[in-house]
Amino acid sequence: MHLETKLPKVGTTIFTVMSQLAAEHGAVNLGQGFPDFPVPPRLVDELDAAMRAGHNQYAPMTGVPALRQAIAEKALRCYGAQVNADTEITVTSGATEAIFDAIHAVVRAGEEVIVLDPAYDCYEPAIDLAGATAVHVALDPQTFAVDWQKVRDAITPRTRMLMINSPHNPSGAMLGEDDLRELAAILQGTDIFLLSDEVYEHIVFDGRRHESILRYPELAARAFVISSFGKTYHCTGWKIGYAIAPPALSAEFRKVHQYNTFTSFSPAQYAFAAMIRDEPEHYEQLGAFYQAKRDRFREQLLATKLKPLPVPGGYFQLVDYSAVSDLPDTEFVKWLTIEHGVTAIPLSPFYETPPPGQRLARLCFAKNDATMDAAVARLLKL
Repeated sequence: MHLETKLPKVGTTIFTVMSQLAAEHGAVNLGQGFPDFPVPPRLVDELDAAMRAGHNQYAPMTGVPALRQAIAEKALRCYGAQVNADTEITVTSGATEAIFDAIHAVVRAGEEVIVLDPAYDCYEPAIDLAGATAVHVALDPQTFAVDWQKVRDAITPRTRMLMINSPHNPSGAMLGEDDLRELAAILQGTDIFLLSDEVYEHIVFDGRRHESILRYPELAARAFVISSFGKTYHCTGWKIGYAIAPPALSAEFRKVHQYNTFTSFSPAQYAFAAMIRDEPEHYEQLGAFYQAKRDRFREQLLATKLKPLPVPGGYFQLVDYSAVSDLPDTEFVKWLTIEHGVTAIPLSPFYETPPPGQRLARLCFAKNDATMDAAVARLLKL
């Protein structure tokens, strides 16, 4: 029986490959982006209480009402956005599901979706499965800033959606107010939808402000704004995220969500509702929490041959390894894992066409100090 793959460009993700390699070689894993420290104790207590209270059956398809209301209140508190909890918020099984649902809600076969490279690896397969084409526009290879003229030039009559991500994975770069004004000018008068991946929204540094699309009504009117509790509450394995979109877009989004996962883990939704409502200081202080880790790690890296790049947001540190090796990045990170016991992620899998000669790797600093110290002790020997 002949089987023709629907995703010819997709293999096992680089994150899985490198985590497996790290386990095989006893390496310190700074590759895959997950914390190795506990979730907030209050969150565990609330999850336990929710399960004991009997919240173990299907949640409503759109999400537990208390959680949607808490998200709406948080959107108002953080971004001044008036969001309707009933018609504009949908809870999903992680941001990955939300991204998939948003694309399939509005993108049709034969259309185009603009993505900014380097881009997270779940974007293009969702576009491919919709029968559409991902149009890749490269960010600046040094600063990861957007060249908005290149974005303008990439728009065709078939462009259906533009995808942005700030703070950006893998670089940590952030969009500023000027970027959002330029984006609004580009999209004005078009029927192009916007997908804004904002999963690192609370992990921002140096007094900067996260420019959520929710701050810009003219952009929010055409956007799916997507976030995740996994990054904010150190529980990536719980896989709960959400999408905020205008009622008409949310209605289409929910049609896909209904037949994709239908609903998401009920007890966690009650736990997150309580955390958002009763402990806002957790997300308010998250930037300071991670900034201390960023600064400590950067100081340690300066004693190695790896050159750390600036990190405005997120919990990844890019390093230039050109003083250590001329190997292409995928070969370098495998060598680093096997020979030096530290696992990183290469940048080339995030690109359609990687910049020639780029020698960058991504390290995750969402780790305990002891984990980071163990990694640095090995990196000092490079």
